[in-house]
Amino acid sequence: MKNSGKEKYFSRILSASIIPIQLLLFGFIWISYYNLFAFRTHRLMGGIISLLLYCTIYYRLVRIYRADKIAQYSIGETVFSQLLAFGITDLIFYVECCFIARGYVSIVPGFITVMIQFAIACLWAVAAKRYYHRHVAPQETAVIYGDESVKEFLRKIEEKSWRLFHIHSKVSAEKGIEEIKAAIDCSETVILYQIDYSLREELIYYCVNQKKVFYVTPTITDIVACGFENRHFIDSPLMKHSCYQESLMMAFLKRSMDIGVSLFGLVITLPITLITMIAIKLEDGGTVFFRQERYTKDWKKFYVIKFRSMIMDAEKDGAMLCGVNDNRVTKVGAVIRRFRIDEIPQLVNVLKGDMALVGPRPERVENVEKYTKELPQFAYRLQVKSGLTGYAQLYGKYNTSAYDKLRLDLIYIENRSLILDMKLIMLTLKMLFILESTEGFSDEAVQLMRVELGDRNLMV
Repeated sequence: MKNSGKEKYFSRILSASIIPIQLLLFGFIWISYYNLFAFRTHRLMGGIISLLLYCTIYYRLVRIYRADKIAQYSIGETVFSQLLAFGITDLIFYVECCFIARGYVSIVPGFITVMIQFAIACLWAVAAKRYYHRHVAPQETAVIYGDESVKEFLRKIEEKSWRLFHIHSKVSAEKGIEEIKAAIDCSETVILYQIDYSLREELIYYCVNQKKVFYVTPTITDIVACGFENRHFIDSPLMKHSCYQESLMMAFLKRSMDIGVSLFGLVITLPITLITMIAIKLEDGGTVFFRQERYTKDWKKFYVIKFRSMIMDAEKDGAMLCGVNDNRVTKVGAVIRRFRIDEIPQLVNVLKGDMALVGPRPERVENVEKYTKELPQFAYRLQVKSGLTGYAQLYGKYNTSAYDKLRLDLIYIENRSLILDMKLIMLTLKMLFILESTEGFSDEAVQLMRVELGDRNLMV
């Protein structure tokens, strides 16, 4: 069943409706209470400006956390994203009010407002999700694939509760072009997965001509092309790609942010750090910290510091990927890995300058050497300093394949900026509570990674 434009239109209105509702709730408590403390004079103008600023900040956080995208996420994740968006914004304005008033202003009205906003967000998320499921049908989708790793790709799509795609047809690129086009003709949406460049080009043109919505899995070349700029020296169009050169001012600002945030993080996590150290020591009497050699920018080596989450001598027989339900993970380790507490000591690496707050995840030395041997483009990640958080860490998972991690990291490298860094830091607050990002490697995923690394045709 095809989705009607009217149903999609009402779905989008329903998704956006939460923004004015939350603005009205905050506006009532601000105008009736906090505005009286923030502005002794010109209260009307001050209130209007405050509400405009609130709307701007809240809207930007909604966009960052995708807190209005009811279709893509579960109800729980949508509500949590909303809580982060209005919670952070409300806190900013409460602190601003206290600073302007030069004293403590009761937090109770603000806290009650947050509770009401949370309740409204829950009701809205449930109503919007039910409406979407009842009135918007998944898109009839055809997948055209070029290699067998498509099984893992489809598994990841189908286990989501998005209801975005109903995959009715899976066609190998080895089939005849007429069979592929027939599958496309019967579909609303097309996914082109890891297929040869020349065939992909032909199918893209065909999808455009048939007015089909389509997705492609990008190659390394596609991602690098994102950094191109149009140039018009003559009447033949040119596209220029320049190697990114960080200015002294940008380097100073980024390093200042690294130092400031890492110091703040070490201070506020001190109670958690002390409890974790005691728990690790009490469980098996082993060392508290785990040090491992990693690569960072320009192939420099450093020792990353983490809380030990596995048994002592977990890799005495050689390096091993952490699998699902790995029996080497201790009881304390399972908890600290779940909430990323084991990563806290890396703030010391950031403070020392071995790492940045944002950048590609530092890979262990033997992995980098293995990956670059099979996949030379993997070395491109070493153009920038490794990071505590980053694009691949947020949009990928622990068990994301090397090739997918590379593509995610290259997206960051081609688009990096201080604004993007701040966005990724904000997203990290949300991802700390998302369970799937800490999944281990299944046996099938390990095998697919080995196959993927050996397939050079993907790099066209």
